[in-house]
Amino acid sequence: MKSDVKISQDASLLPIGDIAARAGLLPEEVECYGSYKGKVRLDAFDRLKGEKAGKLVLVSAITPTPAGEGKTTMTIGLGQALGRLGKNVAIAIREPSLGPLFGVKGGATGGGYSQVVPMEEINLHFTGDLHAVGAAHNLIAAMLDNHIHQWNHLGIDARRVTWRRVIDLNDRSLRKVILGLGGRTEGIPRETGFDITAASEIMAILCLAESIPELKERLARILVGYTFDGTPVTAGDLKASGAAAVMLRDAIRPNLVQTLEGVPAFVHGGPFANIAHGCNSVLATRLANKLADYTVTEAGFGFDLGAEKFFDIKCRYGGLSPSGVVLVATARALKVHGGVSLYKLKVPNVKAVRTGLCNLARHVENVNKFGVPVVVAINRFTHDTKDEIEAILAGCGDIGVEAAVSQAWATGGEGSLDLAEKVVAMADGFDGEYRPLYNWKTTVKHKIKTIAREIYGAAEVEYSKRALRHLAQIDDLGYTHLPICMAKTPKSLSDNPAKTGCPRNFTITVREIRVAAGAGFLVPITGDILTMPGLPRKPLAEEIDLDSSGNISGLF
Repeated sequence: MKSDVKISQDASLLPIGDIAARAGLLPEEVECYGSYKGKVRLDAFDRLKGEKAGKLVLVSAITPTPAGEGKTTMTIGLGQALGRLGKNVAIAIREPSLGPLFGVKGGATGGGYSQVVPMEEINLHFTGDLHAVGAAHNLIAAMLDNHIHQWNHLGIDARRVTWRRVIDLNDRSLRKVILGLGGRTEGIPRETGFDITAASEIMAILCLAESIPELKERLARILVGYTFDGTPVTAGDLKASGAAAVMLRDAIRPNLVQTLEGVPAFVHGGPFANIAHGCNSVLATRLANKLADYTVTEAGFGFDLGAEKFFDIKCRYGGLSPSGVVLVATARALKVHGGVSLYKLKVPNVKAVRTGLCNLARHVENVNKFGVPVVVAINRFTHDTKDEIEAILAGCGDIGVEAAVSQAWATGGEGSLDLAEKVVAMADGFDGEYRPLYNWKTTVKHKIKTIAREIYGAAEVEYSKRALRHLAQIDDLGYTHLPICMAKTPKSLSDNPAKTGCPRNFTITVREIRVAAGAGFLVPITGDILTMPGLPRKPLAEEIDLDSSGNISGLF
């Protein structure tokens, strides 16, 4: 089997104009970025305003493990399979971040014969959206520090600045920094830090705003700090929102590419699901949904993180109505949840698969709480045995959920035809509406407790003294009506990454609560979760190289 990058390099791609026409876009509605990438102009939405939306299907997964679940691969493979069934289909997924690419996870364009292409360009700099988000974020930070240094007529307390800086790399050395050293001309010394760009509030704003006026309005609402008397200061107060919007003028336009089988794919926005809301942009999803009869989209990490936020944040703000969920599971991951070490995953172990099925059952239970149907996609790997796959199918039967085996990685759309047929039946047979998990108007504590109990299985939620101060401040500032965007480890249903399987009756600990007023949600930071990851002992960057002809190797 060729590597992912080799498969991508050997592929014959269609010109982006042909993909745009296949998607139902007019030539003047797409701005070409080279031969195989394009940005869709926002005026396309005006033409499509009256069109009926197609079926929207969300792909999520069981709790992730280092063994990998292949959620993006399954999303793309399902889209390709729907195309093989003759369906009018589009895919809407997130853009990759350079942090995981050079760190431990690798790229985010799928794998094998279920990829979006051109894989190298999408994984690296693509159309510059993540760089634009970082530049807009850091422009506000620079204007904030300059204001304090120059005259500070707003009376900003440098000790109460909440706006950090961002960079699209994993760099633990930047988690905590001191600015302004070097004397009077170098600014006001203060402590701050960096987050990864995917955790930027501006990334969330880009993914939730549906027009340039809304983008500007959300940017102006960003809370950057407080004055000496405790009055909140926003990016609008700094007169920074207009310039930040200029930096995002092109980034707000959805990106159009294709899969290896020529299915239109809108790849736009890239918030992580463990430290942000984990979904691609509302604009891209809505565009795909208007153009296609079936749109396959994805939310990051397990259902407890990205998918919960998809339903309770993205769908609520975007007015989206999903028709069902595809829940990805693998025998390898179930073995991990059944107590098997990563070094023994190639050893057949039906007993461990059956033990780990409790994790799958919990996620199916969670899907049902939103009132939408679900199909389980079993992503089959080379070393999976027939007995292990049959154990998963039997387990799905025991809990009354449809399941299909997929080999999207090895054979592309052909390997997901059974899954695609079940998804069509699921989506076409659903004529209801999803149910949000909680009412935005309830108290912040009630919303957090609802998520912790209903989705994670926690018994209680504890708050640090700092988090309790934040709760009081949120109440004073009138932000209690905002939805909740939990920051939690993706490795466990709990806030302890060591607790695999299906833990119950544990306590979630909230360390702090950040206000993302522009994005329009509150971010409780739980456990030991970090908003700036670090590189592993052996980063994937060590394997990535460029030959004398400009060919890239080591990407996957």
